[in-house]
Amino acid sequence: MDLSELGAPLGPMTRIHGGFANRMFRLDTDQGSFALKQLNVVDRRWSYRVADVFRFEQAAFAAGVPMPEPISAEHDMLVHRWVDGEKLPEAPVSVAQASEVGAILARIHALDVEWTDTSIEEPTPRDWPELAERATATGVPWADDLTAHVETFLAIADFVDTCERPGPVVLTHKDIQPWNLLSRAGRPVLLDWELSGMLDLAGELGSTALGLAKGPGFESIEPTIVRSLLDGYAAAGGQVPPSGPGWFAFMIGGWLGHTRWNILRCLADVEADRGPDLGLSHEIVRNGVRGLPDMFGRLDELEALLP
Repeated sequence: MDLSELGAPLGPMTRIHGGFANRMFRLDTDQGSFALKQLNVVDRRWSYRVADVFRFEQAAFAAGVPMPEPISAEHDMLVHRWVDGEKLPEAPVSVAQASEVGAILARIHALDVEWTDTSIEEPTPRDWPELAERATATGVPWADDLTAHVETFLAIADFVDTCERPGPVVLTHKDIQPWNLLSRAGRPVLLDWELSGMLDLAGELGSTALGLAKGPGFESIEPTIVRSLLDGYAAAGGQVPPSGPGWFAFMIGGWLGHTRWNILRCLADVEADRGPDLGLSHEIVRNGVRGLPDMFGRLDELEALLP
């Protein structure tokens, strides 16, 4: 990418560590500060819809959604204006923040943006026994946890494939979680739009509400945060769909696929030049092989949080 249009650099680009899928850099120039995201286009599970997402971001920014200004997009690089803010802790957000995120979602879902969805949904992976065998043979530290939960992972795959998901389907962000939010003067700023696309509304609301209402695990979930987000969504004109287990099918399916992708990276034992560092991939897998069975075992409790 030709970065000359961003101005004269004031110094070298700085790597910002911690990305779960891609790599982020900051560039300071005489025209301001910019966030440059290097997309992992090598071993992703699907292709990024860069042009469609960029058009979606432009519409959202023009509509006043609190987010970094989108500057440019190419097949493997996204550029936004840098936004300073505080990272959210791994803990429930405030009631006010949850309500505002709900209102932001309603605003996003009201946008009229052309989106030609030609993607084909991949089948839920079921090679967990083989992955557990490979993990044991290579001696990775989470092999025992994966082996102990193989049957649970197969049951999760069945749930994701067969669970009925209430409509409607909306064009949305698809990944509003604490790690994709900044707090600026106490108010949320929405980052990382590259996974945007069509999704059933319940899946988006369930994933967002649960992500903002809990800490690192599922032992402590704040029902008031779930309610506040949904109330904020309804107050801003959104229609909340009927309750059911389908609210959590998207979140658990996405976590399942992300865990498997990082398992394959760890088993290859190669420090790739794109995507998360190898150490972070191991951490993601450890969290997945422990957290996914916990979440799946609590689906009834999670459904009870819904209106």
